Amino acid sequence: MANMEDTILQYPMVGGEGPQSYTQNSSIQKIIQENGNAKELIREAVMEKLDFKNLDVWFSNHTIRIADLGCSVGPNTFIAVQHIIEAIEFKYLKTHQGNEINLEFQVFFNDQANNDFNTLLRLLPSSRNYFANAVPGSFHGRLFPKSSLHFVHSACSLNWLSKVPEEVAWKEGISFLHTGLAKEVINAYLNQFKNDIDAFLTARAQEIVGGGLMVLIITGRPDGFPLSPTGSSMIFELLGSCLDDLANLGLIKQEKVDSFKLPLYYPNAKEMETIVDRNGYFSIEKMDKSGRDSCIRPGRSMDTHLLIASHLRAAFDSLLKAHFGINDQVVDEIFKCFPKKVANSNLIYDDEGCKDVDLFILLKRKELSLA
Repeated sequence: MANMEDTILQYPMVGGEGPQSYTQNSSIQKIIQENGNAKELIREAVMEKLDFKNLDVWFSNHTIRIADLGCSVGPNTFIAVQHIIEAIEFKYLKTHQGNEINLEFQVFFNDQANNDFNTLLRLLPSSRNYFANAVPGSFHGRLFPKSSLHFVHSACSLNWLSKVPEEVAWKEGISFLHTGLAKEVINAYLNQFKNDIDAFLTARAQEIVGGGLMVLIITGRPDGFPLSPTGSSMIFELLGSCLDDLANLGLIKQEKVDSFKLPLYYPNAKEMETIVDRNGYFSIEKMDKSGRDSCIRPGRSMDTHLLIASHLRAAFDSLLKAHFGINDQVVDEIFKCFPKKVANSNLIYDDEGCKDVDLFILLKRKELSLA
C-alpha cells in the first residue's frame, strides 16, 4: 500500500477556510452534484435497489457504513452524505413499519493523505446523525476491510488520473486536453483512465458487501464528441495561454510550460459503460446524463469569469506550485490573467460542444466471490 501511494500524484484542493480555499470556492462542484437532481436520484436508487436483508446489517449491530471518496474539505461532502442517510432512513421506516430498530450510521470521509482533514473535521455539522471518520489514502487502492461498506459515493473526483500517461509524460507542448491533440495522445489518456477506474472498481469490489450500492458522479463529455472542443477543454486552453503569457514576462520558465500536463480525463457514457462491464464486479443499475453549459463565453459578466478563476485556483493551486516551483504571488498573476483572457478570447463556441455532461452512475455490487 505504501509503495502504491508513493507513485500516485497527490495534489489536494486548497485547504482552510480562506478566500482562496476549496471550502469557499466549490459552488460549481455543488452545481455538478445537484445537476439532474442528484438528491432525488439517490433516494430513487435506495428505494429501488437497496435490499436490507442482503446487506448483512442485522449482523453488524444495525450499523450502515457509508464512504465518500474524494471528499476534500467540505461542504459538499456533508450535503451528499446527508442525502444518502435521509434516503436510507426513509426506506427503512417505510419498509419496517411497526418493527423499527434504530439504525446507526458510520461515515468515512476519504481523500489523499495531504488533504486538509483538520478543516474537514472542524466543519462537520454539529447536528449530524452519524459517527465520522477520516480515511487518508488513494482511492485507486484498498482503503477498507473486506465487505465492510454498504454505500459508497464519489463526486467530481474520478476525472483525476493517478498519474500522467507515461506515453506523454516527457513530450513537450502537450499541456492540456485541447484542440489538435494527436490520436495516440488521446488514447494514452483514455488508457490511463481505464486502468485507474478498473483499479478503483476492483478495490471497491472487495470492500462493498454483495448487493451494496455505489454512486459515481463524473464530469464527462457528450457521446460522439472528442475531448475537444468542450467547455472544460476551452477553459484549460485559456489557462494554458495565461501560462504562456507569464513565461513571456519571465515569471515562469517556458520549458516548464511546455512540459506541464494535467492529469485529467473526461469520459463519455459509453467509455464508462465499457470499463464497468469489463471489470465485471458491478452491474450498472442506472446511468443518467445531464447536460450543463460550461463554456466561458466572452459575453458573460466579469463576475462569472472571476468565479471560474477562483474555482480553478482552488483545484489547481498545489499542482501549479509543485510543477513550476512558484509562490502565491505568481499564482495570483496566473488567475488575474484568466478573466481578461476570457473577455478577449476569440475561441469559437459551439453550443453542443459547450454542454459538458455530468454522469450519474449507480452501480450495484454483484454477488460474486473474489479470486
